[in-house]
Amino acid sequence: MSPEALIEQTAAQCDALRVWLQQQSTTLADFSKRLKQINQQLRKNAEVRDSDFSPQFNAFVADLRDTLNKREPVWTELRARIRQVSANAWGEELVLCIKAFNNRAKALSKTCDEFESEYDGFCKHYKSFTAAKLNVWLLTSCQADMATLIGKIAFLAREIARKTDQHRSPYAK
Repeated sequence: MSPEALIEQTAAQCDALRVWLQQQSTTLADFSKRLKQINQQLRKNAEVRDSDFSPQFNAFVADLRDTLNKREPVWTELRARIRQVSANAWGEELVLCIKAFNNRAKALSKTCDEFESEYDGFCKHYKSFTAAKLNVWLLTSCQADMATLIGKIAFLAREIARKTDQHRSPYAK
């Protein structure tokens, strides 16, 4: 596979991961709002109306873990295939393709930061919640794994951009 096709495939996977992560951030924000309402109801000694919160949250986190486990081998294989490409193959004709991939990796990193913010907000409300057993430890594990994976993707994008930049003519810089 040519380096350009490999980068395009990786960029497409990057976009798919970003869209999926945005959806998960939105869902986690919804769970955070629901947990805040439950905490308010408990403080007022009112009946908790959201009886499905715990099973839905645990199902969300289990699905998050399963999806991450399925995506990790894909990214491991893509990163390995990109690393097998010789340094000379990253010529200056790939500059625009590499910059596009680098921008997508930055957007993915920003989306990961948004997910982390939602995670922090959820944990802020969770620390005073003991009414139901939630798998927050699994959410913490997913968030850490996601941050690690996206950090690797961003590093890969910077590394490829650096290799491509080394092969550019001095007049193009």
